[in-house]
Amino acid sequence: MAKEGSQFAARERNVRSTPVNTGEPWPSLAEAEQRVLRIQTKLHQWAVEDPDRRFDDLYNLIYDPAVLALAWQRVRSNRGARSAGVDGATAHYISAVKGEQVFLSGLRDELKARRFRPMPVRETMIPKPGGKRRRLGIATVTDRVVQAALKLVLEPIFEADFKPCSYGFRPGRRAHDAIAEIYHFCSHSYEWIVEGDIEACFESISHSPLLQRVRSRIGDKRVVALVKAFLKSGILAEGGELRDSDTGAPQGGILSPLLSNIALSVLDEHFAKAWETMSTPSARKWRRRKGRPNYRLVRYADDWVAMVAGERADAERVRDGAAAVLLPMGLRLSEAKTAITHIDHGFDFLGVHIQRHRKRGSAQRFVYTYPSKAALAAVTGKVRRICREVPRNEPLATLLRRLSPTLRGWTNYHRYGVSKATFQYLCSYVWHRVTAWLRRKHPKANWKLLRRRYLPGWWPTEDEVVLFNPSTVAVTRYRYRGQRIPSPWTSTTPAPATTRKGVN
Repeated sequence: MAKEGSQFAARERNVRSTPVNTGEPWPSLAEAEQRVLRIQTKLHQWAVEDPDRRFDDLYNLIYDPAVLALAWQRVRSNRGARSAGVDGATAHYISAVKGEQVFLSGLRDELKARRFRPMPVRETMIPKPGGKRRRLGIATVTDRVVQAALKLVLEPIFEADFKPCSYGFRPGRRAHDAIAEIYHFCSHSYEWIVEGDIEACFESISHSPLLQRVRSRIGDKRVVALVKAFLKSGILAEGGELRDSDTGAPQGGILSPLLSNIALSVLDEHFAKAWETMSTPSARKWRRRKGRPNYRLVRYADDWVAMVAGERADAERVRDGAAAVLLPMGLRLSEAKTAITHIDHGFDFLGVHIQRHRKRGSAQRFVYTYPSKAALAAVTGKVRRICREVPRNEPLATLLRRLSPTLRGWTNYHRYGVSKATFQYLCSYVWHRVTAWLRRKHPKANWKLLRRRYLPGWWPTEDEVVLFNPSTVAVTRYRYRGQRIPSPWTSTTPAPATTRKGVN
């Protein structure tokens, strides 16, 4: 093993096209992206070729100039760059006052000398649907850059082990893929749905088993120690109280989604192992003839559903088995939010309502996907809030510019499904809200004047600014990609293990 480790370390050093321990100038963004992509591709290929390999000598990659430069670019361009951690510094302050080159050079020296220590995260509470609030941890800009560098190095390695049933916070995968897979299986006799919700997932992950899973792939103790340092960095509460972070990965951190996926992969592996026994259509049919259930997991971050072809009692056993698997990681299912539902009654997942019912004018039954009532209430609430926030002394164009991105983003997300009627309702709702705003802006103007000035063609317009019309968005069906979702570090894609034929 020692010989293999030294050979691997030598190959790792050859990945970098230029030395990292020299005084060469910092690479440009394009050069950094190309070099990091080569590093990530090699790491991913080696991880795929040998599932048992433990990666040594990775710490040098963390402070590679290309890795740090790309990590800084991602932190600076992120919307959260405007937020400051406990040190009060923002990305703009570092760029304008401290200087990017000075900042990155100093950070690289600290990492190289192993003097870097992460600071506590600043805790803030943000609202959740239903009136509740959840904790969000805001790290310092320096810590965010190091976390981004860690993610650039570690993600290609662990991506080789992650199962296809996981879709959240993974490159090249999106919520639509998870919904498409649920639609696919629910259309093929998987009728019982276990709606799983993990209680306070990001706050409850046990550090010991999580670090053990990290060590199963990462043999460089310096990298593991850096990950552990971020987990144990502490939390500064809103009231100024500093408390230890004995469990969990603060939600909002750049590294937290990857760490949560590593922890929750125990659930993926549990279901994937069971799926291997049902991997062929003949095996699944044999199980059903024997009264045994078939089941499949779809997970997006800490939200997941298990689709069961069987009876309700089978779904209950699947739920209990999932709870037992999560327990060693310090995670528990929420009794209030974890439910078992039949597909004919429908359920919500990632803002989409999925339900089977009879097609209008036909005796056949099909599975349909709609925007959920909660998702519609969220966007109408946002429209209502924007119309209240924009002052009446502002021109109509200001209101239209605020509303259009919200409407465009929401309709683009929900265009994959039976959404036309919902889009038309949203169109009507926005129209009434905007015209009510105009009435308040011009209380003495009659309707004829308002319509001629602001509603040409009966749609809100001012000068060249036209309100985005939700009813013009075309709806379609998202194509189910199965296991054909490509990785950004591979040029070839595996053959799909599940096709439309023989899913039962």
